[in-house]
Amino acid sequence: MITRAGWGLAAASVLVYAVGAPFGYAQAAVLAVAGLAAVGASALWTLRGAGLDVRRELTPVKVTRGEPAVALLHVRNTGRRRHAGLVARDTCRGTSVTVEVPALARDTARTVSYRLPTRRRGETPVGPLLLDRTDPFGLARRSIAYGRTDLLLVRPRTVPLAPPHAGRRRHLDGLDSRSAPNGAISFNGLRDYVIGDDLRHVHWRSTARTGVLMVKELTDVNLPSTVTVLDTRHSSYDGDDEFELAVDVAASVACAVTRDRFPVRLLTGAGELLHAKGGPGETEEVLDRLAVVERSEQADAPLHALRRAGSGGALVLVSGTFAGLADAAAVRRRFDEVLFVRVGEPVEGGRPAAAGVTVIEVGDLAELAAAWPR
Repeated sequence: MITRAGWGLAAASVLVYAVGAPFGYAQAAVLAVAGLAAVGASALWTLRGAGLDVRRELTPVKVTRGEPAVALLHVRNTGRRRHAGLVARDTCRGTSVTVEVPALARDTARTVSYRLPTRRRGETPVGPLLLDRTDPFGLARRSIAYGRTDLLLVRPRTVPLAPPHAGRRRHLDGLDSRSAPNGAISFNGLRDYVIGDDLRHVHWRSTARTGVLMVKELTDVNLPSTVTVLDTRHSSYDGDDEFELAVDVAASVACAVTRDRFPVRLLTGAGELLHAKGGPGETEEVLDRLAVVERSEQADAPLHALRRAGSGGALVLVSGTFAGLADAAAVRRRFDEVLFVRVGEPVEGGRPAAAGVTVIEVGDLAELAAAWPR
């Protein structure tokens, strides 16, 4: 592709010839031909093979919103000639990142790092990577695409919170999640025997009937469960920043529960997003699922999600408007503890209240950590 400087030289060459030729100036023709020849030679220069091996590496591939993410660009000169300095252009969520690659001698390699924008949560495509090859005079440029588009997952931010330990039945010695199911006493079903299972839990009648060793699966009825509902209606938030804070709040609550290996259901206006049962590694799954949640005009009101939420345990409803407080109050008798978190700037007229509902109003995550019940 001819650059702006190349087009300027070509136009100047034509202008010199047009002015000088009628007066018989032979030098005008020579200058015009030389200028056009320089532009043509520059274009041919950029057409030859680059002779480069280029590879991009993202580290990390999952990052918390606002934290640094780095791309490493590995470039090796596999050609026969020395490469002058190159300019690489990468694209991340509509933002162009320009990277200067130093000169490379034959069969040498360089690694260049550059920051990627992580202010927006979600799946962020990185690429395609374009390497600009220019002639020594800057008259022509050729952009060559390398590799494939990588995916950077920007996840919500969280703050440490105490899980809402609510349950209708409690042990006198306290709650215990890590001992379940070995320490549990409530029958939940049958499953195939796995090496390491306690032989005292073998269900011999089912084993004799099926011919397969079956064991009783026991659950702890005293495990506190939590239902977290995120209001995803577009009209519930004044802007993207408020919704991002709401997602951060929901992530903080759900992660507080899963870190202690307690069950949690995560609901949005589109339905159930996740049902974690208290197993290991579910905190990562919570963050991955919430990383791709978006507002929607078609999202249901929180009351529709609460109708499918069951009963018992704790309920945490997160919204950007106090209109959702009525939904939380409508189902307060079905839960042992109900918390309503409203995100955004304080509203005029003070904070409304509802019987049986703990109302928290936050403008950032620091306020959530300070106001959260302990």
